[in-house]
Amino acid sequence: MYGNRRLLLAAVFSAIVFVSMPDLSAQLNHLPWILKYNTGQNIQPIFHGWSRNPDDSFMMHFGYLNRNYVESLNVPVGLNNSFELSGLGLDQGQPTYFYPRFHNFAFSVQVPSDWGERELVWAVTVYGRTDQAVAWLQPEWEISDPSASRSGRQASPSNQPPTINNLIAVPVTLPGAATLTTLVSDDGLPQGQPEVRELAVGQETPPTLLPGPGSVQSPINLPQLPPAPDRTTARRLADPRPEGVSVSWIVWRGPNGASFDPIHSAALNGQTTTMATFTMPGTYVLRATVTDRALSTSSEVSVTVREP
Repeated sequence: MYGNRRLLLAAVFSAIVFVSMPDLSAQLNHLPWILKYNTGQNIQPIFHGWSRNPDDSFMMHFGYLNRNYVESLNVPVGLNNSFELSGLGLDQGQPTYFYPRFHNFAFSVQVPSDWGERELVWAVTVYGRTDQAVAWLQPEWEISDPSASRSGRQASPSNQPPTINNLIAVPVTLPGAATLTTLVSDDGLPQGQPEVRELAVGQETPPTLLPGPGSVQSPINLPQLPPAPDRTTARRLADPRPEGVSVSWIVWRGPNGASFDPIHSAALNGQTTTMATFTMPGTYVLRATVTDRALSTSSEVSVTVREP
């Protein structure tokens, strides 16, 4: 009797597992936006909209989402990172080094005044998956003030964007570091304390799945459901940049990342200095962005890193 009961229970349990596992998988497939991954995910190019130039040409504004929370990805210009379908050429100044998560209004592509109804397509292939951003001159997508859209803040009409120049870098031999010096200028606007914004619900969850000190790294990158946000602990997120005019650095193109010290440097007497340290040889394009916290201007410099 007991043997039959055990067999019956085993059969019922097996049926539950057999039915539940596909159901669980289906549920997870319906919740890709809530799962978090360290690595192994795709890059989604983003088209933000377009704006008009004084000469009647147009600017198409792009960004991207690297769906990983930890992994940065290097995708050189070519078949896996191109504007091949646009008729303008593969290389339109897009990044090849992709930092984790959202990067809005990362770059813009100029198209002629007679662009008409043509499409501009940016395609990126990562881990065997190709994702695209398709841009065209849809009237509803016109952006009247790209600078305000880029910063997320409405600038005063009297405020002019800061300028940056004198980006010069000499070749570096590993394990050396490059000294990055910039000359910047600004009109002194806006005045007052930097803006501090509220964290959106859900941002209380740390944006990384790195194991804690002493923890064992999982050999498989499993999806994880973040804990429910605690609305009682929502905090205000301060701007990490120094007060006033400052310059921030990132790797725009290159075989690997770089560390910048400091990442955000305050302008003193119209000048900033940052040290860039590399771990891999190659040619890098570094982007410096000067901001007055309302408007910003970016410029790039190429650095050659040599083996010892």
